[in-house]
Amino acid sequence: MARLVMKFGGTSVADVERIRNVARHVKREYDAGHEVAVVVSAMAGKTNEMVGWCREAAPLHDAREYDTVVAAGEQITSGLLAMTLEAMGVTARSWQGWQLPILTSNAHGSARILNVNGGELIKRFKERNEVAVLSGFQGIHKETGRITTLGRGGSDTSAVAIAAAIQADRCDIYTDVDGVYTTDPRVVPRARRLERIAFEEMLELASQGAKVLQVRSVELGTVHNVRIFVRSSFDRPEDIDPYASHPPGTLICDEEEIVEQQVVTGIAFSKDEAQISIRRVRDKPGVAAAIFGPLADASINVDMIVQNVSADGATTDITFTVPASDYDRAREVLKAAHDQIGYDRIDGASDVAKVSVIGIGMRSHVGVAAEAFSALAERGINIRAITTSEIKFSVLIDAAYTELAVRTLHTLYGLDK
Repeated sequence: MARLVMKFGGTSVADVERIRNVARHVKREYDAGHEVAVVVSAMAGKTNEMVGWCREAAPLHDAREYDTVVAAGEQITSGLLAMTLEAMGVTARSWQGWQLPILTSNAHGSARILNVNGGELIKRFKERNEVAVLSGFQGIHKETGRITTLGRGGSDTSAVAIAAAIQADRCDIYTDVDGVYTTDPRVVPRARRLERIAFEEMLELASQGAKVLQVRSVELGTVHNVRIFVRSSFDRPEDIDPYASHPPGTLICDEEEIVEQQVVTGIAFSKDEAQISIRRVRDKPGVAAAIFGPLADASINVDMIVQNVSADGATTDITFTVPASDYDRAREVLKAAHDQIGYDRIDGASDVAKVSVIGIGMRSHVGVAAEAFSALAERGINIRAITTSEIKFSVLIDAAYTELAVRTLHTLYGLDK
């Protein structure tokens, strides 16, 4: 018998019929003798609808009231699923974030989980054999008593945090894909589903553009060593053996659980990028803080940063990337800080993409990045910027070459096989 957390996203609970399908998945594990907690998202499209209502009611609305509204979607889903399970003969009860409680920071709309009390859930597993159906994406700020939400994809984070709190054997993330692939199968039809992937690799994939999991959920899994299993909710519940040691999907786990590791595990890409170059910046201590401080204050995330070597010892160029949605705002922030920074001009482009090559095997192999640079050059793909880390390197290229670059690198590292 195992203790499981099962998380279902919006497409998996899009209507009552799909909620019944989810209930059959839950009942399968319950009937197998497992202790089960379920975390649900709002029905597909409902959160966007509620966000639209908030904007229609007041374009400059209070973030606390925004959270009150958008948290309702998960509450509806959890109640409907608990009802459905009860009708199937499964003892179940719905829980909202504030009832456990899930304590969070006070950053409404993007709160971070501080603590989860799983004691009552464990007690009910033992005493009542009760399935807990929990509303994802939400918590409560203890000092103010206000409902908070965790940001887009926050139900993934809720699920992993709850799994850590109740010491679950595994956290199953059910979604509309059947696992984590070497890259997006829509770009590379020969992309393969990975049976296992290390936490570090999944964190890099998620942060570099892969949409399977929210980055924060993988971070929590890494910190608390919560094994995360990505699988499809559209597989027929009756066709899955709850006792199988390797059901279809991808296990995200500690590196030590992976016996044989490829040099490169996957290729991620993001077209949501914009490049900004600040020309002839004064080359002196404090100039980087003068540039990136105001951007941080404006909550603009900066990714790739490249500083050229100063030829004359007086000025230099600094290039970096920001999300495309923040491109215009970032330029305005930098223009406002012109006197503090000191530069000649700002150049930029929003038609760029970032392609990242990820793999723990890079730690013990040399020349991995050099092979990529040669392969891209042979295809006529110009690299605008490069950043590297121990298990990843990223290149910034023209967006028009994104798919060609991904296919080229996927083949280069033998991921097609």
